[in-house]
Amino acid sequence: MDTIEQNKQTVTAFIDALFTRGDLSAVDVYLAEDFVNHDPPVGVGPDREGMRAAGALFRQGFPDWHSDLGLLIGEGDLVVEQFTASGTQQGEVMGVAGDGRTVVLKGINIFRVRDGRIVERWGRLDDLGLLRRLGLVPTPTSA
Repeated sequence: MDTIEQNKQTVTAFIDALFTRGDLSAVDVYLAEDFVNHDPPVGVGPDREGMRAAGALFRQGFPDWHSDLGLLIGEGDLVVEQFTASGTQQGEVMGVAGDGRTVVLKGINIFRVRDGRIVERWGRLDDLGLLRRLGLVPTPTSA
C-alpha cells in the first residue's frame, strides 16, 4: 500500500472510530501530539482535546451519530473527505433538548497526515443547516 492509500486509511479509521463508534480514545491513536484544528467547532479548542470534546458532544446528543463517506481524495500528504453525518437527537445539544428528531450534517474536511498520524484539519461544515435543524435559526419561507 502506498503512502497516499495509508493516509486515506488513517483518516477513514479516525472518522469511523471517533464519530461513528464514539471511541474518544481515537484522538490518542490517530492525532499527532502537535495536531492543529484550523476550524474547530464553536466552544472547543483547536487541539486534540478540542477534537475529543467535539466527538463527545455529538455522541452525547446523538448516541447513534454516524458519518457516511461521500468522496475521499488523497494527494501528497493531504486527504479530502466529503461526508454526510446524521443521528437521532436524544440528548441536549447547544441548549436544545433531545426530542427524537433526525439531524443531518454535511461537510468537507481536509486532513494533513504525517508519519501515519493526522497533524492538521481544515473543514467546512453546514453549520447553518445544523442550527436550523436544531431549531436555533429559523428556516426561510419561500415567497
